[in-house]
Amino acid sequence: MNLFGILIGITTLFIIGLGFPLVIQTERRLGYLWWPYILGIGILLITFSMFIQTDWLCVVTAIVGATFVWGSTELKEQAIRSELGWYPYNANKIPPPLVEVIKKWKAPHL
Repeated sequence: MNLFGILIGITTLFIIGLGFPLVIQTERRLGYLWWPYILGIGILLITFSMFIQTDWLCVVTAIVGATFVWGSTELKEQAIRSELGWYPYNANKIPPPLVEVIKKWKAPHL
């Protein structure tokens, strides 16, 4: 009996579950303008996973990368939820490097 699929499924649920606090805390502490950096980390992790020979580590790295990509698309929506009062709002957020350039870009949305 091969339990690899079941273990990967459970691990995927766990990693995606950790993605929700990642989005909430990133938006609360840093702000949604950090989305290009979160997206870049996700793309790098997915790309890096293609070169890993171990199946288990390859899959987990890709899932973490996909969670970061998804999280980058959720930061704008989380900012709106914070402004509505659904989550705590922090006015003293750390601005990202190149903030003026990033403000001109449209935040991604799934």
